[in-house]
Amino acid sequence: MTMRLCLSGVGKTFTMHLRDGIELPVLRNVELAVSEGECVVLTGPSGAGKSTILRMIYGNYLADEGQILVVDGEKIVDVAAAPPRRVLDLRHRMIAYVSQFLRAVPRVAAIDVVAEPLRLRGILPEIARNRAAALLERLNLPERLWSLPPATFSGGEQQRVNIARGFVTDHPILILDEPTASLDATNRDIIAELIEERRESGAAMLGIFHDAALRRRVATRAVDVGAFAPA
Repeated sequence: MTMRLCLSGVGKTFTMHLRDGIELPVLRNVELAVSEGECVVLTGPSGAGKSTILRMIYGNYLADEGQILVVDGEKIVDVAAAPPRRVLDLRHRMIAYVSQFLRAVPRVAAIDVVAEPLRLRGILPEIARNRAAALLERLNLPERLWSLPPATFSGGEQQRVNIARGFVTDHPILILDEPTASLDATNRDIIAELIEERRESGAAMLGIFHDAALRRRVATRAVDVGAFAPA
């Protein structure tokens, strides 16, 4: 299997500016690799730094030390040291992210929120919308909602839009932060199927799943984040 993602010696400390600059070490010496066809699950107690690792990979948080290497064709890019434009380029082409919360542009229709990652990759608008519609239908989002902005939706409906947006492309790396937190059993099964399909197609996936049954179903292996706690 080809390695797609590698974290080496990664550390993160948060500075509490509202508390006189107190520093809060969260992670030290994170060592982690994910290859094509893997779904690696991060485990550990709340506050261990699981979501922080995902956000550093996506570039939302800046790593304080170490390397976050993404294999991009013949090139290797260090997200921890890359300029913002390079990180944005990786998001458009290489790394898809499904968070617990949908942050959509106000007044944009749900179908266009889902189709946007395809359009950013140069897919024709009609084809992008058709692919978005097929995924929204599979995720049981009623068609009457597709033309409405997701800000008006319930939590579970918003999460399905969020999931569709993350899965609509064929990005080689997929980051999943509690993707089924707001979903019922039927839709959790659909997400499990989507993850299995992406895994079989060769995507490299790294995620957090508090749903034990889903974790057992989709994970190829688990990594305990507690091993990276500061001394």
